[in-house]
Amino acid sequence: MGTAERLIKNTFFLYTKMAITMFVAFLTTRIVLNALGKSDFGLFNVVGGAIALLGFLNVSMASTTQRFMNISEGEGNAEKQKTVFNVGLIIHFGLALLVGVVLFCLGFFFFNGGLNIPEGRTTAALIVYASLILSTMFTIMSVPYDAMLNAHENMKYYAVVGIIESFLRLGAALCASHTSHDKLIIYGILMAIIPICSLSIMRIYCHKHYAECLFHPKKYWSTSMMKDELSFASWNLLTAMSMGGAMYGMGLVANHFWGVLVNAAQGIATQVGGAVSHFSESAMKALNPVIVKSEGAGDRQRLIYTTMLGCRVSFTIFAFFSIPIIIEMPLILRLWLENVPEWAIIFCRLQLALFCSMQLINSIATTIYAEGHIRNYAIYKSIANLLPLALAVVLFLQGFPPYYMYILEIICWFGLGCGIVLFFAHQLVAFSVKAYLQQVILPVGTLLLIILPVLYTLYRATFSIPFPYEKLCILLCYAAIYAVLGYHIILKKEERMAIKKAINKRFKKRIQ
Repeated sequence: MGTAERLIKNTFFLYTKMAITMFVAFLTTRIVLNALGKSDFGLFNVVGGAIALLGFLNVSMASTTQRFMNISEGEGNAEKQKTVFNVGLIIHFGLALLVGVVLFCLGFFFFNGGLNIPEGRTTAALIVYASLILSTMFTIMSVPYDAMLNAHENMKYYAVVGIIESFLRLGAALCASHTSHDKLIIYGILMAIIPICSLSIMRIYCHKHYAECLFHPKKYWSTSMMKDELSFASWNLLTAMSMGGAMYGMGLVANHFWGVLVNAAQGIATQVGGAVSHFSESAMKALNPVIVKSEGAGDRQRLIYTTMLGCRVSFTIFAFFSIPIIIEMPLILRLWLENVPEWAIIFCRLQLALFCSMQLINSIATTIYAEGHIRNYAIYKSIANLLPLALAVVLFLQGFPPYYMYILEIICWFGLGCGIVLFFAHQLVAFSVKAYLQQVILPVGTLLLIILPVLYTLYRATFSIPFPYEKLCILLCYAAIYAVLGYHIILKKEERMAIKKAINKRFKKRIQ
């Protein structure tokens, strides 16, 4: 199967997963918010954020294991893949135990003045915290299996697991909403069971279908490989922890200055931003293995080309969905949630603006990680990650409103982060800033300069159609115009030809 056809096929599976999980996620959030109420929903988010503080270890180690697995796949070295898998299993089992102990110890700080917990809800918060510790440990142990699916670009089964997880979360929400016991406690415990199910499903599948997925640590053990993975992971962890610390720290700062209701608005913004980001992440999930495998095969030209493509495509897809959502945010939240928390609308809009801008540099960061020498990049990126937290404290002390924390994140994470990413990509893989401006910034800028006035004109036009069909008519016109412009402006001629060829090939197979 050719690269273009494989990318289209994998993207189809991922978008199918995304469409289902996004619908279920929005439904789940509505059920949970109504079942728990604003206060307990905010409490769940602030306690869950404490777990996410070290849960970023999972993100760090996942990208590390996937990087080494994809590099060995690109090299065509099956024995090395077995070694990477066995070393990864041992490391992640030890890491899961370490995270469990650390989170347990941090609980003494969080529940002795560290968190602003409403009176009478401390016991419930403790049970939720303990449940989420268990959840995090099993999530960490599933990373090597996730990396194995990623290395083989098996997005079909990855999508199946994701869909199962989303329905399990919906089931947990329904159980919590109908229980006569403490709803927050029941929801927290049920959410802890889901990673155990996911780990079991992936483990059975991988051991059955992949020869290199063989647990034999005595035979396939390499101390040098362990050192390489731990060294890479330590710097990757610095970046991940700084981002996790900044995000959770921002929640703590907001909690201190404004209380749990602002945390509820943050939770809604995170849900909206995360749901929309699935659209671009689905495309990048298919592209990222190609980027890393290109480095493993020593094909820098393909590496840089795929990186540029990833920047263009992920931004274009994210902007397609986020622009109308930003405009219609009050209506969307009113229809979605019966009780819209204060600040939720502005938080959601700024969160989407942040995520949209980050699409322009995320693929470049993948390229830096593929190359492997990330020490200096990790240090500078971590400083940029933590900077908004320090600045937010200063602004809040001066009486600035809470939405300034998102403005600071846009300035530091995208503005400053863009300069850092481009500098190190140029240093490590000869990534051309001039080519980036020509092949990424120019086409996406052109697209925005055309589509925004068009969308403004559509909204200003008078439609003699009753609500909500007027909105639907505007969105359909916008989608059609955006799709045509994106296809011709964002994609190069050879990319359009590859897509046509792959689609025609699949269509002929269907007819035969």
